[in-house]
Amino acid sequence: MRIKSYFSRTVEEAMAMASQELGADAMLLNSRKAPPEARHLGEYEVVFATGSLAPGGAEGLVESGAPTLAAVPPFGDRLSREVAELKKELEGMRRTITRSVFASAPWAGAPPDLSDACALLMGGDVAPELARDIVQSAEARAGGSRPAGKKASPDRAPFQRALVEEMEARFTVQPVLGRGESRTRIAALVGPPGAGKTTTLVKLAVNYGLASRRPVLLLSMDNYRIAAAEQLRSYAAILGVGFQLLETVTALAQAIEENRGKDLIFIDTPGVAADDLASSAPLAQFLSTRSDIDTQLVVSSSMKSADLSHMVDCFEIFGPQRLLFTKLDETGSFGPILNEATRTGKPLSFFTTGQRIPEDLQAASRNGLVDLILKGQRGQVLSAA
Repeated sequence: MRIKSYFSRTVEEAMAMASQELGADAMLLNSRKAPPEARHLGEYEVVFATGSLAPGGAEGLVESGAPTLAAVPPFGDRLSREVAELKKELEGMRRTITRSVFASAPWAGAPPDLSDACALLMGGDVAPELARDIVQSAEARAGGSRPAGKKASPDRAPFQRALVEEMEARFTVQPVLGRGESRTRIAALVGPPGAGKTTTLVKLAVNYGLASRRPVLLLSMDNYRIAAAEQLRSYAAILGVGFQLLETVTALAQAIEENRGKDLIFIDTPGVAADDLASSAPLAQFLSTRSDIDTQLVVSSSMKSADLSHMVDCFEIFGPQRLLFTKLDETGSFGPILNEATRTGKPLSFFTTGQRIPEDLQAASRNGLVDLILKGQRGQVLSAA
């Protein structure tokens, strides 16, 4: 017998590869989201088996109705027993690791519901300390106090509601553009290269400008990449809105003053690497000192938590008021968004969920992010705030 895992973008692609390599008698044993350390190989890990097997039942290995590439061959008792034991060992290891998070908790021995909730949050890349604090607070919110050493789980439904409420209380959302009471709303998007600032700016212009028949102006400070400026110029021509390419902060300030009659002014800025922020010091100083400009930091949701925190801290020189996360369709772990919103206290404004303009833009909402973390639904359409 031969067992092999395939990593691919979809389960169907993996089935096609297995059929080509293993032949028509290949059987699908299991499919799951690829673990974080193997995510670069493909979104899914799909396990197939082929070869002659001793008579026996395969019910313990394959779920009822599991798709096969051919008739399902019988499995021997030994294989079933070994796989079952392996699953049991892995589950035991998972519980041991996650329950160890509670080692310093003020109450002894976390019951299964609490350790499972913590495991779920940590599985979505919520920071361990934050996950533990959320679960502890949710238990207290649900009235889950109990004598030391008691192993009974809290009442499940109230605890689950409390968990959601506790997560939602950890961050704020402000899906708005502009600052103050001025009629002219000015928003500048800053962030690292490749975060998706330009396409996000166009989505915002369409959804919150043209859709409401509000006059819009697009300003670009991205004179580092000619292609980026031309891309935005092309979008402006298609949308029928004004566009200006500016080279200095003096020209930017003048353009803003000359266009106070516009309802919405969007400022696109060049993508700057964390180690090259000195080159954008004049722009950073300008944006951070203008009380009429809503500066929003655009970052990819697919970044690791440590890298994301470093990037947000580096871009603090621009004085961003809100965090805008892009590329939610490119990750299955949404905990880093919660980590950063909680750590910085900065409100979340918008999420982008794909490349389509203007469809793949959603106003950030508490219940939307919490659902993503708890349910892990990649690319889910988030409810508007």
